[in-house]
Parts: sequence; C-alpha cells; structure tokens
Amino acid sequence: MQLFYNSDIKQGDTTFFFDKEESKHIVKVLRKKESDKIFITNGLGFLFQSEIILASEKKCEVKITKETFQEPEKFYTHIAVAPTKMNDRLEWFLEKATEIGIHEITPIICDHSERKVYKIDRAEKIIQAAMKQSLHYYIPKINEPISFAQFVKLNIDGQKFIAHCEETDKKSLKNEVNKDEKVTILIGPEGDFSTKEINLAIENEFIPVTLGNTRLRTETAALVACHTIALINE
Repeated sequence: MQLFYNSDIKQGDTTFFFDKEESKHIVKVLRKKESDKIFITNGLGFLFQSEIILASEKKCEVKITKETFQEPEKFYTHIAVAPTKMNDRLEWFLEKATEIGIHEITPIICDHSERKVYKIDRAEKIIQAAMKQSLHYYIPKINEPISFAQFVKLNIDGQKFIAHCEETDKKSLKNEVNKDEKVTILIGPEGDFSTKEINLAIENEFIPVTLGNTRLRTETAALVACHTIALINE
C-alpha cells in the first residue's frame, strides 16, 4: 500500500482534491489515473481509502470510498534532544524514530550546544515522508526549539528522565520505564549536559538514567531511548 499524507482531509469528507504540487506528483510522476485507488491519512489516526475521479496535474480529485480510524497507542514517547552540529545526523534520528513510533520531539538548546538555532520546516517534511513510508496514521509532533532551562520547568505529565554521561548514581532506562505511560526523556548535545543542567533537571523531578555501557552520539542515544520505550510497550 502506498500512503499519502494531507492534514486537510477530515472525518466525514466524501471527496477531496490535492493541491497543484501534490497533484502533479500523483499524476505525472506516479502516473496515477482515474479509477486508481489512493490511500490517504491526515496524521490523526484516520485512513481514507479513495478512488481518483479527476486525474489532472493541476487538481487531482478523489472520492472517499472507505474511512477507518486507528485508536492511539496507550503509551507516549516525547524526546527532547539537543540539535546536532551536523544537521543530517538529527535528520537521520527524525526519520528512524518516526519509523519506530515516536510521538513528540522538542529540540532543546543547551549550555554545550554547538547548534543554537534549528528550523523545523525541513524536519516536518522528513517526518511526513517517514510516516508515509512506515504506514503510520499518526504524525509525530515537532515543537519549536526551546532552551533547556525553560523546558525542564514546563508542566510535563508522566515519567521524566535525563540521560547523561557523568559518573553519578543513575538508573537503567529499560528498568524504569512503565508500560502504557507517557515518557519524556532529555538527550544532550555532543558535549553532554552541563552539571548545572543535570542538577536543574533533578530539581524538577527528572530521573537520571543510563542507556548502556558505551558513550553514544546524540542521535544514537535519542534513537536508543525511543526504541527502548517502544520495545517495553510491545
């Protein structure tokens, strides 16, 4: 099944048309024609099975023939991660985490961050492509960047963890995560969190955790955390 994404399609729609850019892709690049079947999600759990009734490069229109809804998962994974110096590394994480099943990502700017600015426009496109490829009907939310100090003081529900590399008392993430619960975990930059940041997180009820015995790159640590939570909730 080839999945298309469009946030504008909604429950109860009987017909729908794509914008010019998407229409051109469907008709000219994918060579779809009238009567062909199209599967669309709005990223909110709905899957719309449809049939092309107008195959135009300027306006591809479909008729909705079946609508189904997938209940959201009971667990919720939110990873707050420092943007990496090389942008492609974070983009790799976004793609793979979306495939695994992440729910929310927040870029956090830390004391040791080498990248202090992060634009989410391209990130949203990567997430959309990965969602379609992996046939997910829920699109992960990516937030605007926020400072570490601001983030840890937010009113966050569920379990809260901070993964860091300092030689202090830490618990193993895999032993601490509860099934069917919201989990938020902080992943630091290449230079790790500062001691000040670690203490601030602990003051705000984040539990220090380890992801294993080896030192991981930022994007690898974030993906390990995401996968660990997903495995616990299988």
